[in-house]
Amino acid sequence: MSIVASRPAPPSAPSPGAGVGALLRSWRARRKVSQLELALRAESSSRHISFIETGRSRPSEEMVLRLAEHLDVPVRERNALLLAAGYAPYYPETPMDAPALGALRDGLERLIRGYEPYLALVVDAAYDVVTANRGIAMLLEGVPAPLLEPPLNAMRLTLHPQGLAPRIRNLREWRGHLLAQMERQLALHRSAVLRALYEEVAAYPVEEGGTEEEQPAGEVPCFALPLRIEHAGRALSFVSSISTFNTPMDVTVAELAIETFLPADPATVAYLHAMAS
Repeated sequence: MSIVASRPAPPSAPSPGAGVGALLRSWRARRKVSQLELALRAESSSRHISFIETGRSRPSEEMVLRLAEHLDVPVRERNALLLAAGYAPYYPETPMDAPALGALRDGLERLIRGYEPYLALVVDAAYDVVTANRGIAMLLEGVPAPLLEPPLNAMRLTLHPQGLAPRIRNLREWRGHLLAQMERQLALHRSAVLRALYEEVAAYPVEEGGTEEEQPAGEVPCFALPLRIEHAGRALSFVSSISTFNTPMDVTVAELAIETFLPADPATVAYLHAMAS
């Protein structure tokens, strides 16, 4: 599956009436950092931090970016802080299909192809699939065409009753893991698109019985929560890993995630290699 243009996420605007001070105070509370600790990190004073948070002092553009860096604020939300302080956004948001990201797209394609016959894909902040390798395409065999119309959405494909959900043997566990992952993102990103997706997939019905699988007696417990899924009558087991870009300077790049699925048992390894050959 090749690179596709991803749907841009809506800009994160500050809540009505929320100034930069209130937003910074909110981020400091989330990170459980005191005013004094933040001041020491940012080479400022707790008095100055207090004045910023209460609106008595307007921070410079450099100070907003410095505080955001020390609070580990996501790149899109750093732009929101700047807007709330009366400054222009600092980080661009380049469309995924723009020529400027050509080298990045080529690199992502090579990366996930090199992971074959194992499974790998790249998603954006709304879980729309940017690109996926042949391992993912194999897993999607038999999924109804409407669910495969672009933009493909990884959460919808996984949890939809007509998607992969009926094939997932530990659906309740895996569904709980995915919903918890989305909840953590929603706590950091005020995204209407992500909120709508969460409400949609959380409302999908879950089959009572028939999908759950007890771990066979005597089997060594897996080292991470596995995805147990059927393909062509075979039970496959994977553990997933998610990677993001280090110190991104673009909103689009900052919100990309590379998810790889590592076989969790020898039988899955043998099956995937047999399918590839």
